[in-house]
Amino acid sequence: MLAIFRSIVLEWLKQIMLSLACCFFLLFGVSLLWSSYSLQNPEWFILTFFAASFMILISAALLAGFIYRMYCLYKNRGYMKTY
Repeated sequence: MLAIFRSIVLEWLKQIMLSLACCFFLLFGVSLLWSSYSLQNPEWFILTFFAASFMILISAALLAGFIYRMYCLYKNRGYMKTY
């Protein structure tokens, strides 16, 4: 029983830590996107704009996946199907 409880707690901690990391990179991407508008060189603007947009896209997609996995953990009380 203790091993099952420990694995559930570790799974929750893993999902929370990964979600926090995604939130950090999402906010960093938004900050980078915001600062790209102050660049004077058009090439650097395009490069920074697309890099920040890509960072936001990847972070948001991963965050949505981690939130979905936490929802499955909560709904099934620790049992999660692995495909």
